[in-house]
Amino acid sequence: MRIVFSSCLLVLLAAAVVGAPAPTQSASFDWPQWRGPNNDGISKETGLPTEWGTSNNIAWTLELPGRGGSTPAVWRDRLFLTSEDGKDIVLMCVSTGGKELWKRTFGPIKGRSRFMGAEGDNASPSPSTDGKHVWAFAGTGDLACFDVDGKEVWKFNMQDRYGKYEAQHGLHNTPLLDGDRLYLEYFIRKTAYVVALDKASGKEVWKVERKSDGYGENLDSYTSPVIWRKGKDAYLITHGNDYAIAHRLDNGEEIWRVGGLNPKDKYRADLRFVSSPVATPDLIVIPSAKEHGVVGLKPDATGLVMPGSDSEAWRLVKGTPDVASPLVYDGLVYLCKDGTLVCLDAKTGKEQYSQRIHANRYRASPVAADGNIYLTAHDATVTVVKAGPEFKEVAVNKLPDEMTASPAPSNGRIYLRGWKKLYAIGAPAK
Repeated sequence: MRIVFSSCLLVLLAAAVVGAPAPTQSASFDWPQWRGPNNDGISKETGLPTEWGTSNNIAWTLELPGRGGSTPAVWRDRLFLTSEDGKDIVLMCVSTGGKELWKRTFGPIKGRSRFMGAEGDNASPSPSTDGKHVWAFAGTGDLACFDVDGKEVWKFNMQDRYGKYEAQHGLHNTPLLDGDRLYLEYFIRKTAYVVALDKASGKEVWKVERKSDGYGENLDSYTSPVIWRKGKDAYLITHGNDYAIAHRLDNGEEIWRVGGLNPKDKYRADLRFVSSPVATPDLIVIPSAKEHGVVGLKPDATGLVMPGSDSEAWRLVKGTPDVASPLVYDGLVYLCKDGTLVCLDAKTGKEQYSQRIHANRYRASPVAADGNIYLTAHDATVTVVKAGPEFKEVAVNKLPDEMTASPAPSNGRIYLRGWKKLYAIGAPAK
């Protein structure tokens, strides 16, 4: 099959010019968005709890008004999270002492509110904050900005601005906050857009159409964009519809695309991507879906990257996590598949171990801190594993809830968002 892409693919760039200033600096204890301050799932916290239960190491719990899969954003003494609340989607602000400070409605629930066998909901996208403002997105397409005291700054609906969303399992992508921009993937079957917005006003900075020759369920994407950054160089990475693609930050122009994730000779029309890439300064790990391949990509890649390309550090033909995003920590790659943790050497992709940990679904992405990996299952079982090339279980912790949100470590605690409650894991304040 002959593949034709946009002319921007012909522009071969070894690095992208940074289109936005560096992110607002946060303290080491902040967790300002879904995968943390560097969007990689790594916390610099030390001394975090590794063991807890209903009567052990719970600082407080807070009953939530409804379902939600969004990971809390934490800045200093405040947490922000979205939730269903009756027929509305709300943004909540909670103190680190466990008290609700304010709650704002930013969109009504229209049509379906449950997806994938009632596993997904309209409060799946996670909020983000820079300490002055907080941005919230919902599966209804509503996107809003509030100041940290709850005053609305701007709001609009993505479906009104960019077209009706028609994905089979709903809209669950988390916008990426970086510098003065919000970046969004918006794949609506009829077309696919990558959009950069001015975070202060919500106005469009640029929009590009994301070309692909994929079809079927692959037109849908449930992934979230990430930024690769090293020194002054940076670019945006989007993932879905058979390809991972890098875009210049100043105008969205394509730099590279990784193909072969859904091989044409064995093509699957149901290989929709859910797991998002993770980008470190020297390696980008690109997952796929349903036990297909994983690629370790060199960040200076250009053009179309296919199996065997010099731009690849390694490529596995199978073994991807289907939903949880990869983690790169201390020279190792961790892939959390449903019930199994796989550890790879980051330089070579060589498997260090594959260990069964817990027979359940894993929708949350792994988090690393202080030499430990935290793995959250749907049934609110969190397995803590010692980081390293040999499997060493530290603890297994269970709470009476269901969880699809990733852990948010901050200031000596771990915040776990369940469908019923928000949990602060750590010793109660004296």
